[in-house]
Amino acid sequence: MDKELRSGESGRNLNILKVKSSDHKNAEKTLRTLEERQQTILEGIEEGYIEVDLNGTTVFCNNSFSRITGYPTKELLGLNFREYMIEDMAKTVFATYNKVFKSGAPNKGFHYEIITKNGIKRIIENSISLMRDAEGHRKGFRSVVRDITDRKLAEKELEMHRSHLQAIFESVKDAIITFDSDMVVVEANKAAENICGLVAKKDMGRVVFPDCLTQCDKNCLDVIQEALRSKTTIMEYRIKCNHHHRPQQRVIVTGSRLLSSNDKFFMGTVVVIRDITRLSNLERELKERHQFQKIIGKSGKMQDIYELLSSLADLETTVLITGESGTGKSLVASALHYSGNRALKPMVTVNCSALPESLFESELFGHVKGSFTGAVKDTQGRFQVASGGTILLDEIGDISPRIQLKLLRVLEEREFERVGESVPIKADVRVIACTNRDLKEKVRLGEFREDLYYRLKVVEVKMPSLRERVEDIPLFVEHFLNIFNESFQKNIHGLSDEAVEVFMSYPWPGNVRELRHSIEHAFVLCRGPIICLDHLPVEIRRCHDNGQGISKRRPVKEQEEILTVLDKTYWNKAKAARLLGIDRGTLYRKIHKYRLSKSEKSV
Repeated sequence: MDKELRSGESGRNLNILKVKSSDHKNAEKTLRTLEERQQTILEGIEEGYIEVDLNGTTVFCNNSFSRITGYPTKELLGLNFREYMIEDMAKTVFATYNKVFKSGAPNKGFHYEIITKNGIKRIIENSISLMRDAEGHRKGFRSVVRDITDRKLAEKELEMHRSHLQAIFESVKDAIITFDSDMVVVEANKAAENICGLVAKKDMGRVVFPDCLTQCDKNCLDVIQEALRSKTTIMEYRIKCNHHHRPQQRVIVTGSRLLSSNDKFFMGTVVVIRDITRLSNLERELKERHQFQKIIGKSGKMQDIYELLSSLADLETTVLITGESGTGKSLVASALHYSGNRALKPMVTVNCSALPESLFESELFGHVKGSFTGAVKDTQGRFQVASGGTILLDEIGDISPRIQLKLLRVLEEREFERVGESVPIKADVRVIACTNRDLKEKVRLGEFREDLYYRLKVVEVKMPSLRERVEDIPLFVEHFLNIFNESFQKNIHGLSDEAVEVFMSYPWPGNVRELRHSIEHAFVLCRGPIICLDHLPVEIRRCHDNGQGISKRRPVKEQEEILTVLDKTYWNKAKAARLLGIDRGTLYRKIHKYRLSKSEKSV
C-alpha cells in the first residue's frame, strides 16, 4: 500500500516538473519573440540607439547609431564614448551622464559634437536615461541619438541671414513698423522711436490705438487703417506728424500689405515713415515754387496762394474759392483735400448749376423710399457719400434761396436730414465752395443769403486770371506740350518766337482752359516740331493783328527779366530759355541785343 502511494506521488511530481519545464520553455520563447521584435523596432528607426555601461562603454547599439558615427556595429561594441570625441567634449558629456546617474532623471535634447570614423565632425542630439537591473540597481545608460548637423548649419545660416537683415532693419533711417490685422505692433526698428515715439521693446504686442503712438496726433492711423482694410499698398501719403517733441515734423507714410510665406494669407501691413521735415522746410524756404499739387505757377500771386493753401490743408475751415472761369478753382479744391488729413477719404463734387431745384435737395442730402414720386428706395445724398472727406459745391452762386437755407443749417449745426425723414445725420465733411460769380453783389441784390455768404467765406482763396500772371504762361505751355505730345503721339518741341509773342500778349478771357484748348488746336494742325502762328486759333491771331493784346513788355523790363533768369540758372542758356518761354536762338539774339554779361553772383 505504501509502495503504491509513493508510486502515485512520484508520478504527480513528474507531471508537475513537466508542466514547469513547458512553462519555462514558453516563457523563453515569448522572451525571445519580444527581444526579436524590440530588435526589429530598434533597427527600423532612423534615430540611433545605444546602451553603455557605467564606464561609458558600448554594450549595444542599432544600425542607425553605426551609420551616424561611421563605425561598424562590431567595432562599436566595447568602444568607450571618449574614442569618438575630443577630450574637452568628452568631459562635458561625462558630466552630463554623471548628472543623470546622480539624479536618476533623464536628460533630453543634449547637444554635442562627435568625430566619425573618417574624421568628419557631426553634431548630435542625445536623450539620456538610466538603465537598472532586476533589483533596481543602476547598471548603465541608454541613449536615443539624432544627427542634427544639417539642421544646426541651416539654423546658423538662417541666424546669420537674420542678423544681417536685422542690422539693415536697424540701420534704416526711416521708421519701419509692422502691424498685424488687428493693428497690434509686431515689430519696429530704432528709427520708429525717433520719428514716432514708439519703443519696440515696450510697444510690441500692443494695439496701435489707443495704447501706442502716444507722442503724436496719430495722423498716420488713416494710412494704417486703409492699408489693412483694402489689403493694398498706400503709396507716399504726406502728412503733418505733430510729434510732441517735434511739432512741425512732416513725414511720408507708405503702407504695404504683409503676406504669408506662400503669399496666400494676408497677415497685416508694413508701414514705412520717412521724415521729410528738413526737405519740406527747404521747399518752404525757396522763393519760388512752380507747382502745388496739380496747380502750376511761379508768379508772386501764385506763391501767396501756395502759402495760403499750405496753411489751410490740415484745417477743417470752410473755404470759398473765387475767380473767373478757367482759372483752376477745382484744382485748388483738390489740392486742399489731397494735401490734408482727409486725403484718403472721398472727395465728392456737386455741380450746383447742373441740378434742377426739384432734385437738388435729394442729391445733397439723400431721400427715403416713398418720400416723393419715383423714390423707390432709400438713397444716400452727396453729404453722406462724402462722410469723412470733402464735398465741393461748384458754382455755389447758382443755388436757390430754399437750398441756401438748408445748406446754412448743415454748416452751422453739422447735421442734415434726408428728404422724407426727420432723423438728423451728422455731417462729418469739410465744405469747399467755388464760384465765378460776385457773391457780394448777389447779396446786395438779395439773391444770396448774407449769413450763408459769410459762413462760406471763412477763408477766401481768390484765383488770379491768366492775364494777371503772364509770367506763368511758359510753364503752362511746357506742361501742355508734354501732355499733348503723349496723347497725339507727336514730338513738338515748342513755339516759334511769333507764337510766343502772341501768347504773352493775348488777354486770355477763357484763362488756362482757353490756353489748353489753343495748344490742343495747334497740335491738330502742326506737322513739324514747332508750333507757328498759323497753327493758333483764328480769334487769337485776329486779336494780335488788331493790337488788342496785353501791352508789350518794355525793353528795359525785358532786359532785367532775362538777366535775372540767366543769373538764376548760372547762365545755362537752355534752362533760361525754357523758363523764359523762348527758344535758345531768340535768347542768344536778345543777349547780343542788350549786351548782357554775367554778374558777380552768377560767376
